[in-house]
Amino acid sequence: MRKTSWWRWLAALCVAGLLSACGSGSDDSEPTVVGVAQSDPRFSVLTEAVVAADLAGTLSATGPFTVFAPTDDAFTALLAELGMTKQQLLADKALLRTVLQYHVLGAQVPKASVPVGKAITTLQGGIFKIDSTASGLVLTDGRNRQAKIVATDVMASNGVVHVVDKVLLPANKTLVATAQSLPDFSILVEAVVAAGLVDTLNGSGPFTVFAPTNAAFAKLLAELGVSKEQLLANKALLTQVLTYHVLPTRVLKAEVPVGAAISTVQGQTFTIDSSLAITDGRGRKAGITATDVLASNGVIHVLDTVILPKP
Repeated sequence: MRKTSWWRWLAALCVAGLLSACGSGSDDSEPTVVGVAQSDPRFSVLTEAVVAADLAGTLSATGPFTVFAPTDDAFTALLAELGMTKQQLLADKALLRTVLQYHVLGAQVPKASVPVGKAITTLQGGIFKIDSTASGLVLTDGRNRQAKIVATDVMASNGVVHVVDKVLLPANKTLVATAQSLPDFSILVEAVVAAGLVDTLNGSGPFTVFAPTNAAFAKLLAELGVSKEQLLANKALLTQVLTYHVLPTRVLKAEVPVGAAISTVQGQTFTIDSSLAITDGRGRKAGITATDVLASNGVIHVLDTVILPKP
């Protein structure tokens, strides 16, 4: 009896072990996102970079993650853009970690769930956006560089991988620095400096700035019958007008509340219609001629007319 009971117990244990082994095999049937990169020759540099940045353990964890994986060709283009060798890039651990974490989301986002046109926050902390175009999904990074998503939904045990043809870079300019780098905003920059708003608009934000071009300021000067020097000398008016162009949050084009009153830092509101025309506090119209210029602390939309609050 004892011998029979012993063998029955042993048999049951073996069956249980076999079932457990089968279950484990099912869980491990897909590689992690790191394993996906390691098994695909297109991602040899990415794999080296993940190891050099000490991120292999992180990206092999439970997740889930979404990884936008640059190909070797994408890294070759980046090295030329930055004027670096691969060895120099791999040796710069701080830069590598920043760039690689900017390619990772802390959630599983398949192609069908991509929030098109909206701000997408990465593990690095910065944002990018993805737009749907006739040629497919296009990603705009923090420096307003564009990358095509050339393959999607490569499934892994701890997330999903999408393939991109360019290495993404997080923003490295504030709203003020972005405006300073674009010659069509030279009067706007002068006005921001004259109003003492540089430090505010270099703050953490995020902000949305509706940025009038130089031509828009020229129209305003004619409308008010003043010179540029007179306008820049009137700090009270400048501050009121400029803060009316700023929202205390980041609002990309896809997130604009069409037809609703939009509250500004100045305190008054304006509205935006479906054609992206603004009606300001005085009933004047302004066209938004370009959208979603990303910066480290917000976003810029370009205006063809300076908007004005109620007197």
